[in-house]
Amino acid sequence: MEQKDRYLRQLLIRDIESLTGRKLIVYFANRFENDSGIDLRDVAHVAELMGDATDCDLDIMIETGGGVTDAAESIISTLNNMNKNYRIIVANSAKSNGTLIALSSSCIIMGPTSELGPIEPSINNVPCSILDTPQIAQSNFPLHMIGKHALRQSAGLAKRLLETGMMKGRSEQDVSVTIKALSGRDRFPSHGSVVDYREAIQLGLNVKYLNHGDPVWDRIWLLYCMYDFDCRKMGYLKVFEGRSRSIAISK
Repeated sequence: MEQKDRYLRQLLIRDIESLTGRKLIVYFANRFENDSGIDLRDVAHVAELMGDATDCDLDIMIETGGGVTDAAESIISTLNNMNKNYRIIVANSAKSNGTLIALSSSCIIMGPTSELGPIEPSINNVPCSILDTPQIAQSNFPLHMIGKHALRQSAGLAKRLLETGMMKGRSEQDVSVTIKALSGRDRFPSHGSVVDYREAIQLGLNVKYLNHGDPVWDRIWLLYCMYDFDCRKMGYLKVFEGRSRSIAISK
């Protein structure tokens, strides 16, 4: 049957829900394909999934390499407007603006394979920390200002999210240290640097670690593998899915 794979994934989603006692929705991007980044079209699809997930304890599984900060901010706003009690599950990778979305949650669920990453934006693949330097300001002032404002947007959003969310009650200094580490190049020299669960905890983030062999984690990893295989087989860029709703975006 054409829909067999979807039905199997949704059965597994229900199985995970029965173990956690929380609803589960999935935003899975085939991050190794072009055009799979977070964009403004995703907001409507996330809102559609959230139609079944208001007024409940919610888990959101995210797989993404990042994307447009404006779109990530819109997704965060949609999530917070529709459900203020959600955790983010990272089975494999939620990088860049995927990490920014994770910062909006009350808790990040991570396992042995989970990766967050620096949130520093880039313009034309040039890190904004480079654009925000006197040398660039002298040689290309408009590009310098674009980079400066992009960096300010990401860091400012992270600050608001952490101060009102998982780092609420912590000192301003603690929050600043976390944001500086994630938005600069001192601690993580590459935009693709791995922030595993240990690093995330050291940064002061609220992380729940599930080890290999944990019944919830083993099912989360199986669900990740199903999405990874099905996206490559069917040519999907993204899948938005819950127990009863499913949206697949093809190449």
